[in-house]
Amino acid sequence: MTRPIDRKLCTSDAAVALIEDGVTVACGGFVGAAHPEGLTAALERRFLAAGTPRGITLTYGAGQGDGKNRGLNHLAHEGMLKRVIGGHWGLAPKLGKLALENRIEAYNLPQGVLIQLYRDIAAGRPGLITHVGLDTFIDPIHKGGSLNSRSGAGVSEVIERVTLGGKPWLWYKSFPIHVSLIRGSAADPFGNIIIDDEIMIGEILSLTQAAHNHGGIVIAQVTRLLDKPAAPLTVRVPGVLVDRVVLAQPGEHDMTFAEAMNESYFTPARGAGFDVALTRMVLDERRIIAERACDALHDGAIANLGIGMPEGVARIAHERGRIERITLTVESGSYGGMPVGGLSFGATYHPQAIIVPDAQFDFYDGRGLDFAALGLAQLDRQGNVNVSKFGTKLAGVGGFVNISQSAKRLVFCGTFTAGDLQVAVENGKLRIVKEGPCRKFVDTVEQVSFSAARSREVGQEVLYVTERAVFQPTEEGLELIEVAPGIDIERDIISQMAFRPVIKNVKPMPAHCFRGPL
Repeated sequence: MTRPIDRKLCTSDAAVALIEDGVTVACGGFVGAAHPEGLTAALERRFLAAGTPRGITLTYGAGQGDGKNRGLNHLAHEGMLKRVIGGHWGLAPKLGKLALENRIEAYNLPQGVLIQLYRDIAAGRPGLITHVGLDTFIDPIHKGGSLNSRSGAGVSEVIERVTLGGKPWLWYKSFPIHVSLIRGSAADPFGNIIIDDEIMIGEILSLTQAAHNHGGIVIAQVTRLLDKPAAPLTVRVPGVLVDRVVLAQPGEHDMTFAEAMNESYFTPARGAGFDVALTRMVLDERRIIAERACDALHDGAIANLGIGMPEGVARIAHERGRIERITLTVESGSYGGMPVGGLSFGATYHPQAIIVPDAQFDFYDGRGLDFAALGLAQLDRQGNVNVSKFGTKLAGVGGFVNISQSAKRLVFCGTFTAGDLQVAVENGKLRIVKEGPCRKFVDTVEQVSFSAARSREVGQEVLYVTERAVFQPTEEGLELIEVAPGIDIERDIISQMAFRPVIKNVKPMPAHCFRGPL
């Protein structure tokens, strides 16, 4: 007896052969998690061998790549791509290179906006209207998310500033999705897709519905086939909406780009408490920043921590015995547990719950977050922050704009200078051993990823925390409010800034930030 799944099964090469020139391809995933590596690799093989498909538009929400060759780097070929509309670019440097060299049309939109927009595309709505992105470089009064001159002319097709009820909003416009590349754990005899050993559910349902409702095709990558129908409540994508199912080959379906499998990312803790053993952070600039940022994290808070420097906040909370008194969340959809960093970012050790990311961003955008700690790459005299583009480096904003515009309390974390900064703590005092050659405090940021003026309008509490000083935004400009013991304001702070901050009542940074692990 022929099963529905038998008509859908094929190789990755046969599946991607269905993709025509000029279509829009949407790809699900988060860094390496839930990314259909076998499908994107097959699409690259096809292009290198036959020169097709050509002129496609690529869209994705979360960044997908390993910073080198995997993930969406497979699709970074001039001729294959015409346009890219993406949330985070840093892990796909080959895509970024095409954008920076003006060889493709390129747009950077907030990750949460794109994830939610896929729902609207599926539903046939004209797009997403939201406050997210106002007064940043994504706002059409600035660049409209355009990353180069080639894409500048098309901004009005992608985003428009509108007025509703006397207030400004951003209208992110719908566009047809013709091909969706998704990933699940397994497919049952009907082709239903389940998720039982992935770190996230992802946006696979909305991507599937969007492609299906535009007469397109849905290609699902899985690792196994089930002999029996799946329990209905476990099905994340109905098989009737899936056109092709591909069994991944070894190495094409690792849990993340750092780990083949880690069951702690989808299983609960053994008891009610938190049971992950972590080494204590050494006393360096990262620990100092994490200690001071953690001081702003109150018990009972629902929080989000960005990748990189902010990850240390969770480590310090754990050392202080407070990790069980807060709830950490990740854009991928997890609640509780301990978020993971590096190429496993998006995963969480022993999460309490995992929801779909579009609902996670609904919660974020509605100001559900009590606290967020985010990175700090560039800061100007007004308190504006840039994390997305500096010089020849294109990182993109990811979920930064959604989170930074909505969290009730916000702490930006970063070293005072960058490049090769070296510090030492001696007898509770900080000494700058070697100054970083790259200044981060500039007169005007290259791109406004976070608008201090808009932040004041919505009443956020904001701090900028470095290893030697703490600042806050004011109507008068950036104000210096704390200095590390051992630091000279003129020598170690003002001399390394492109402007002079507001200085009124400067206090010492808390002494416990310079004691180190107990």
